[in-house]
Amino acid sequence: MSEATMNRKAALVARLRHLLLFAALGGVGTLAQYAVLISLVQSGLAGPVAGSCAGFVVGGLVNYQLGRRLVFRSSKPHGEAMAKFFTVAGIGLALNALLMTLLTGPLATPYLPAQILVTGLLVLWHYAGNALWTFRAAHPARPPTQG
Repeated sequence: MSEATMNRKAALVARLRHLLLFAALGGVGTLAQYAVLISLVQSGLAGPVAGSCAGFVVGGLVNYQLGRRLVFRSSKPHGEAMAKFFTVAGIGLALNALLMTLLTGPLATPYLPAQILVTGLLVLWHYAGNALWTFRAAHPARPPTQG
């Protein structure tokens, strides 16, 4: 196996481990989201979509701190990182609301299975947005190689 192939494999394994860490720590925010969702829906204070959106915001606040400190170990200033994080999260919130509306409305899916499906779909969105934009470290310019 060539060195380039081994390097690509090592990079892929590292990215998969990072994604698993993101998902595992994101589980804490997801638990917060589901606690709010279930509490609001079961108490009759909100329907599934509003409860999901309220929970999403709570989970997002938890996930910002965990993502910044433990997953991405970012040194970006909070102002920059937070603005980018909540831009990614805002798009995720809109997708969450749209999908929950579709699933619990016309498709008549019970709200918890619907939320589990939506959460699974949005993990990849949030990881990509945060890894590639929010917390991405600036790379110093490399000198051109002589060929």
